[in-house]
Amino acid sequence: MSRIGKLPITVPAGVTLEFKDNVITVKGPKGELRQYVNPVISVNLDNNEITLTRSTDDKQERAYHGLYRSLINNMIIGVSVGYKKELELVGVGYRASNNGNIIDLSLGYTHNIFIQLPPEIKVETKSERNKNPLIILESCDKQLLGQVCSKIRSFRKPEPTKVKVLNLWEKLFVENQENQLVLNKF
Repeated sequence: MSRIGKLPITVPAGVTLEFKDNVITVKGPKGELRQYVNPVISVNLDNNEITLTRSTDDKQERAYHGLYRSLINNMIIGVSVGYKKELELVGVGYRASNNGNIIDLSLGYTHNIFIQLPPEIKVETKSERNKNPLIILESCDKQLLGQVCSKIRSFRKPEPTKVKVLNLWEKLFVENQENQLVLNKF
């Protein structure tokens, strides 16, 4: 059995789930997300718990079992708490500003780079004196947020000999038992 897939998912208060025609819909205070689930995986909704089961023990179905469990768990966390990532621009003359959902980046090229963000992502830029500029991105969709951060980082990849880089800090606002924030640095 899949080690990740066999774990039940608890549904927090304020989050509603609907499973119809192999599509699971999760609604919460931060938004609404949908995910297709392969028919070989069955989703059981009980009170405040979700369990996933598979019909056979094939290698592909074991992979789907853990995959869909993780995707559904990320959706529940996203619509209830949300995800936030910070990009730090480290380099001489690097600047960032935003106008609505359009980011204007100055990364040492002869021209500025303009990026139109999807409407599901909220953006904020911070530029303080004697500190590196920050781009703060928030969304309920973890996958979309990761893709956007990866796209922004692709404009100026880290140089091995210099310190010019776009650092990515991921902050997941989920409190653990001691009520401390869980921080991951990539």
